[in-house]
Amino acid sequence: MPRTSQQAYDELIRRMKEIDLLGNCAGLLGWDQRTLMPAKASPYRAEQLTLLSGMVHQKFTDPEIGGMLGEVEGSSLVADAVSAPAVNVREWRRSYDRATRLPQALVEELTRTCSLAHDVWVEARRASDFPKFRPWLEKVVGLKRQEANAYGYTHHPYDALLEDYEPGETTANLTRVFADLREALVRLIGEVVGSGRHPDTSLLSRDYPIDRQETFGKMAAAAIGFDFEAGRLDVTVHPFCSNLGPGDTRLTTRYDARQFNMALFGILHEAGHGLYEQGMDPGHAGTPMAQAVSLGIHESQSRMWENFVGRGRAFWTHFFPLARHLFHESLAGVSPDDLHFAINDVRPSFIRVEADEATYNLHILLRFELEQALLTGDLAPGDVPGAWNERFRKYFDLTPPDDAQGCLQDTHWSGGGIGYFPTYSLGNLYAAQFFAQAGKDLGDLEAQFARGEFLPLRDWLAEKIHRQGMRYRAGQLVERITGKSLSHEPLMAHLRAKYGELYGI
Repeated sequence: MPRTSQQAYDELIRRMKEIDLLGNCAGLLGWDQRTLMPAKASPYRAEQLTLLSGMVHQKFTDPEIGGMLGEVEGSSLVADAVSAPAVNVREWRRSYDRATRLPQALVEELTRTCSLAHDVWVEARRASDFPKFRPWLEKVVGLKRQEANAYGYTHHPYDALLEDYEPGETTANLTRVFADLREALVRLIGEVVGSGRHPDTSLLSRDYPIDRQETFGKMAAAAIGFDFEAGRLDVTVHPFCSNLGPGDTRLTTRYDARQFNMALFGILHEAGHGLYEQGMDPGHAGTPMAQAVSLGIHESQSRMWENFVGRGRAFWTHFFPLARHLFHESLAGVSPDDLHFAINDVRPSFIRVEADEATYNLHILLRFELEQALLTGDLAPGDVPGAWNERFRKYFDLTPPDDAQGCLQDTHWSGGGIGYFPTYSLGNLYAAQFFAQAGKDLGDLEAQFARGEFLPLRDWLAEKIHRQGMRYRAGQLVERITGKSLSHEPLMAHLRAKYGELYGI
């Protein structure tokens, strides 16, 4: 008796959930590699991850998957384009068609290379030794070029890799959007610098004991809604968030006893990612209906909690008494206004993850340009330090003192994440548009935050974004929620309002 479309769909669900389980097992090994794994385990861990990636690829590209997708497509089961079955089948088809273009040997070699490259990067960054990392960057770039060619592209090889992170986006469109953003940012930064006002940032580099920083960070993350019974916080070289399945979302940060900003805003940032994962419908776990629309939308959640909430005056109206209690000696004589101004200092700096809201996107533009050149071959991997420093002088009028504060600062290239960086700036743009709409829908957000009421915003985000899974593409989601297409204007309005008050511009 022939199989019905419902039976085919049920079998797809079963298989895809099994594949998701395997992927989460690999995710747990990856989390461990970047947090707790002993250094000498690196070669064996690479083989473990390679085995799992090969198994996932083999299971996902099984011709039977394509056959079952064909059985369901066009059936009444997917007649409603935004129903869960239709969304799942649409996204499985997109991923299946891409995955079947990749040879399994390439998938496995990328996994093995990136696993080993990550650990070399950690050592190279620690020693500011680019030559140590150079051969691994050459291997990664070479493999990513092969991957782009296997996927295929019409205009630019970068488009092929960008599709993994921001479905439907193009290099040409990003270039246009970022050009408008850059022009507005450069003008704003010039006005801030020319204002003559400067906060006392020395108060951020006093003694802030790490155990108390951890306490403060966890309390802040819990206040905005992160569930520590379904997640945890650990230490790593480069902060990240890993979702390892329902009830298991891992945050990481890094601490410095002489830096107040670094860990706290890292925690708020990663907690924003964590809230997205915890806010998805567990009934759809293992399917696209419980996966993020895109990394740009994912990043909008982290940037919103880090910057629009965490760097806002109302947040500190609520949290300053706790901060003063925990860090009473370091914050002696410091007012909430002093702290608020200090954490919103605008000035060119070397490290992306520690950059202020205004200059942050210039860090992304630099990487966006370099990645395109690496893929086309216009930039050789060995020439990255020089090209990085040249562009850094152009954008920031600064020269990194060493490669640890320059081209070695990010983990992304060691992990093969070429095409990832633009999603950070897209996240800032999406965050501004969503936050403005949330204010219209929920009322006075600043008054709510000052009272310690952060959950209305979390719940609004869960309803509008998190629980929608991949029902809509990023652009569609923005228009459905805000009634407008993506624009740089809400972000610039936010920055001008904040800095206009602080810097008198």
